[in-house]
Amino acid sequence: MTPARLRLKKLLLVLTLAVLSLATSGPAQDKPEASAPTAAEAGGAAGKVFDELADKALLAMKQRAEELKIKGVAVVAYVPGSDVHSWMSKMLVVGQLKSHSSTNDPGSNLLAIAYSKASEMADTLKPSGSGVRPPMKGEFGWQGGWIAPGKNGWIIAAFSGGRSEDDVKVSKTGVEILSGAL
Repeated sequence: MTPARLRLKKLLLVLTLAVLSLATSGPAQDKPEASAPTAAEAGGAAGKVFDELADKALLAMKQRAEELKIKGVAVVAYVPGSDVHSWMSKMLVVGQLKSHSSTNDPGSNLLAIAYSKASEMADTLKPSGSGVRPPMKGEFGWQGGWIAPGKNGWIIAAFSGGRSEDDVKVSKTGVEILSGAL
């Protein structure tokens, strides 16, 4: 098994365990379930703007991916402030959430890969796969995500599903929509 496939397998295992943990640790029966705050509630005015523009950015990314004839997952995120301590994000499946498996290939969770690209950018503040440092555990060092400084924070977009250069084109489309307002 190649090192990249081994890393992917480990990441998928961690994500599976996290989902199972969340599924089995629901709220107590006698307590009402609290709803999570929306991006607007969590980030004030910038959160409200992100909430409104994120869907437009994801739609533009979907249209760009369709033009390039690729399927996968689009993610956009906004990091308020200059340091990464939190972010607001949204995602959209553009044709497929995962690639199909075969006898020799277990397939890929495209959402996990897109968020891995976004996570790398949140740490380096550089496009994913920039090579500014070796990939850490949970990262692949793959290109396909784009980051840009906004007016009051950082704008991150990532796509997974096509060739790296096409994923970058789709991601840049999302950043362009968000960068003028955030």
